[in-house]
Amino acid sequence: MTQTKPYKIPESVLVVIHTAQREVLLIERADKAGFWQSVTGSKDAPDEVLSETARREVQEETGIAVRAAGVEFDGDEGRSVPAANLRDWQLSNIYEIYPVWRHRYAPGVTKNTEHVFGLLVPRDIPVTLAPREHTRYQWLPYREAADRCFSPSNAEAILQLPSYMAGAS
Repeated sequence: MTQTKPYKIPESVLVVIHTAQREVLLIERADKAGFWQSVTGSKDAPDEVLSETARREVQEETGIAVRAAGVEFDGDEGRSVPAANLRDWQLSNIYEIYPVWRHRYAPGVTKNTEHVFGLLVPRDIPVTLAPREHTRYQWLPYREAADRCFSPSNAEAILQLPSYMAGAS
């Protein structure tokens, strides 16, 4: 079997989308029923800036737009949030890529570096899932969301939400 798509870059983002009340948005994977997670995704190019990867993945997977820095209004305020709401938590995880997904990476690649971001949104922001990637979503209090995640690094990031929110004040 020949590889038709380019291999995934083993550097990704994890974006914990949350409200001011510490509710977390979880999305269920279309390819693995029962696998709940935050928004995740790999860089499209080695030189893609991580915050741009985060912005792109959030929009692709949830329909929520993060406005460009300096853009106060963009005509779709109900579906977008200011750039300042996307915060790099300066936290990275290196983990073993699950065997079921290793075929997406170059031969011999077994580890991924994941960079964690938080995104503060209003609780009533509309969510539109990418149907090929996710089937359902739910808002949960952060501890329940952490318990629901299949990924240990995702669960750990969610549990750190109160600390990162306190630091943002």
